[in-house]
Amino acid sequence: MFNTLTRPILVALLLAAIGSLTACKILPTPSTENGGTGSAFDPDKMVEDIWAAKVIPYLQQKAGPFAEVHALAKTDPAAAGAKYGNPKKQANSPWTFAVRLMGKVVAANTQSRAATMDIDADGDGKADARVQIGPAMRGTALRDSLDFIQFNDFTNQIDFAQFGKAFNAYADRAVLSKLPREALEGRSVEVLGAYTPGSGQDLPLVTPAEAEIGPKP
Repeated sequence: MFNTLTRPILVALLLAAIGSLTACKILPTPSTENGGTGSAFDPDKMVEDIWAAKVIPYLQQKAGPFAEVHALAKTDPAAAGAKYGNPKKQANSPWTFAVRLMGKVVAANTQSRAATMDIDADGDGKADARVQIGPAMRGTALRDSLDFIQFNDFTNQIDFAQFGKAFNAYADRAVLSKLPREALEGRSVEVLGAYTPGSGQDLPLVTPAEAEIGPKP
């Protein structure tokens, strides 16, 4: 048994140990991709690594003319998806189509951070599609158009969502931030990108991976 001198020493040591534990800060374990190497999940770096090597070549090969894709998507979405979409998408997810859009700007909204251009693709003077030019962009059309990106490749829904946002952020940094913002109406436009058909009378909202705007008319 401990003598009366030993007990105060043990109590003091115990209190010191408890104090050191309460002073410790527990840090979360970094999330990992695919349960893999233990490196922190970095969606921006992941997109940057595959953009030129995989994303652009895939879209260039898969994309069809906007008018052709959109017409087929309205009459036979499954056929349009098989030809221009991602057949490996989740069953309950909407189709997302890769497109090439050429035309003229008939209206532009550059005052908002979610800036857009309305494009006449068939020459009738009316807008056929709306192109996002950032910096803020809606949706995850670029991610969802790629058949080599699958939800099951990610640890959870949050990582998958962040990866989708990273595509928009990279497109803005690499492409869209370099586009002119003044006097856009009447200029010619060429876009390579993707869109998910909306509902109602809304214009198809195209997210570009590549975009060029011609000189002022």
